[in-house]
Amino acid sequence: MPTHRRIPHEHRSNFRNLYWDITWFGVSAASAMAFLSVYAARLSATELQIGLISAGPAAVNVLFTLPSGWWIERRPVGSAVFWTSLFHRVFYFLWILVPLLAAHQVKVLIWLVLAMSVPGTALAVGFNALFAAAVPPEFRGHVVGVRNGLFALAFIVVSLLAGRILDTVAFPLSYQIVFAVGAVGAAMSSVHLYRIRIPSEARPFVPRASGDLAWPGMVRLVVDGLRPGAAQRVLVRKPAALIRAELLKGSYGALMGAVFALHVALFLAVPLFPIHWVRNLGLSDGQIGLGTATFYVSVLAGSALLSRLVARIGNQRLSAVGVLFMSTYPALMGASSGLELFLGASALGGFGWSLVGGALTNYVLEKVPSDDRPAHLAWYNMAMNAGLLCGSLLGPMIALPMGMVPALMVFAVCRLASAALIWRLR
Repeated sequence: MPTHRRIPHEHRSNFRNLYWDITWFGVSAASAMAFLSVYAARLSATELQIGLISAGPAAVNVLFTLPSGWWIERRPVGSAVFWTSLFHRVFYFLWILVPLLAAHQVKVLIWLVLAMSVPGTALAVGFNALFAAAVPPEFRGHVVGVRNGLFALAFIVVSLLAGRILDTVAFPLSYQIVFAVGAVGAAMSSVHLYRIRIPSEARPFVPRASGDLAWPGMVRLVVDGLRPGAAQRVLVRKPAALIRAELLKGSYGALMGAVFALHVALFLAVPLFPIHWVRNLGLSDGQIGLGTATFYVSVLAGSALLSRLVARIGNQRLSAVGVLFMSTYPALMGASSGLELFLGASALGGFGWSLVGGALTNYVLEKVPSDDRPAHLAWYNMAMNAGLLCGSLLGPMIALPMGMVPALMVFAVCRLASAALIWRLR
């Protein structure tokens, strides 16, 4: 592992800015992003409306990822990333104004999330090209490890502070303060992206899974979701020629079917969680913040064990085991009547999330020819986002006639089935 003294002087400024970028992004993620769906639930948003908030970015991602790659390919990546981050993150300041509206706040939030996801998709694609150009391959593991630690630390601390603010300040001013904290964090992240300078001798971008716990541009509204991994990292390269149907023949098509089914199963329950926390469990915002902090403590623990577990059972089986842990999240939520099981579900779910997030992309990469990764991972990106979109919209429709608790139990079984599917893939 490189130490600070061994890092060449010309790279230290970029590395520092990448560290500050993710720290401020963690501030934004743990405040505005983490509590947006909770705010919608407190405004009496329906399950379908919260599903639209979580599914909207996925729909935009499917539509705009390839055009974003085409656009970024023709521009200096540094300036493209900065300006897309600026256009994306100005929307966080608009969130502060939403509580001033007398009516239609939830609808306005849905449209704001959809609109900001357009530049957000370009930012998510471009940032990975920027990272690859600014960080030499031999230092990427070190930089990603530091970034993951800083993101998780910022998320844990700020989620607890945000929960405290929401518990002690009158509604809705409390949410305006939390949204303002998130907006400042997002703005400061953009400042540090602006300061990154790409070396003239930067090596060509080689797609790989970086292992980042977070990705810029994507609005993560609740815990218990997956990041895109390497799927968007390749889409800045010749995006127009990526979608080739013949790649889905044979085992890779079966794998993409499993990826789609996994994300449907994972996101069926996601729109139900904030409503269940607020209306059924009666949790305060401080308790919800404690749950998200517990989730990320477990993510850190799982990330620390990841390499040893991969060496022991491999990426495929570890992905299945991770989904098995994630299936406990909706099951325990459905069985919960208060804080204790909520925290237990957060701990087990966070541990499973770290395993799946770390192993799944690498398992897919094992099945992808090294000389044709962009086209294969374009399908991976589409399978993930299509699954997220379908799951987020179908979940509320299924839960409406069934009821919240039975639906959570059924969705836990769906996660178990997707774990078995991944385990049995050949």
